[in-house]
Amino acid sequence: MKKLEIKNLYVSVEDKQILKGIDLEVNEGEIHALMGPNGNGKSTLLAAIMGDPSYHVDQGSIVYDGQDILSLPVNERSKAGIFLGMQYPQEISGVTNSDFLRAAINVRREKPISLFEFIKTMEKTINDLQMSEDLAHRFVNEGFSGGEKKRNEIVQLEMLKPSLAMLDEIDSGLDVDAIKLVADAIRKIQQETNMAIIIVSHYERFLELIKPTFTHVLINGKIVLSGDETLYDRIDKEGYDWVYKELNLAKEEEETPAVTRVSLGNCAVAETMKGQN
Repeated sequence: MKKLEIKNLYVSVEDKQILKGIDLEVNEGEIHALMGPNGNGKSTLLAAIMGDPSYHVDQGSIVYDGQDILSLPVNERSKAGIFLGMQYPQEISGVTNSDFLRAAINVRREKPISLFEFIKTMEKTINDLQMSEDLAHRFVNEGFSGGEKKRNEIVQLEMLKPSLAMLDEIDSGLDVDAIKLVADAIRKIQQETNMAIIIVSHYERFLELIKPTFTHVLINGKIVLSGDETLYDRIDKEGYDWVYKELNLAKEEEETPAVTRVSLGNCAVAETMKGQN
């Protein structure tokens, strides 16, 4: 059984420490919701697991499927089965969705996927997410609306079928109908593959559709509270003030250093396509 094990993780951005001792275990088939006020480290945690070079691990360990992944670059973590659905998906000009996905699929396989199988699978996935029929021929996220970019992340998720999916506010920018569509797609993929999921969201209705196994609250760079669905339900109704009060926590300034956003996928796909030429 594949497992993500994070122990005593400290992470800095531009010399400012954001994560201050994270401990977390995520087993195959589990869905973990990660909540907390803005600027307290949720996106930082996901980026550190994925290997974003903007984030520096000062202390601690990240082990996935028995392997210490801290020394692995982003593309190797992706090949190991880890996927990040970004809060702000990047545009990759000049690379079509079909080229991007076929390259990403092939790097995970001993034998390349046949063109027929790839086209058939992508057409079904595009239909499942109710995306435009010309999606395969469009450059990755170029000219997409915010909602289209988020649904395109789920197209990638369904095509790549990772063993660990991390979804960073994948529900933001979606209208009510799209939220249900995306949630249903995530649940379907999860049930078919038994993948583990870590999902960051502030929206109780979306979490209700996803039905997390566990809910964690991250404040001041630490996971301060864990529970089941009753936890996110109470947060939706009462906010976070009661958490600060009950746990006697100080409210730190919500100040996260500016990070230069890079396309993690661009680096990985560039390396993959270079190897296929």
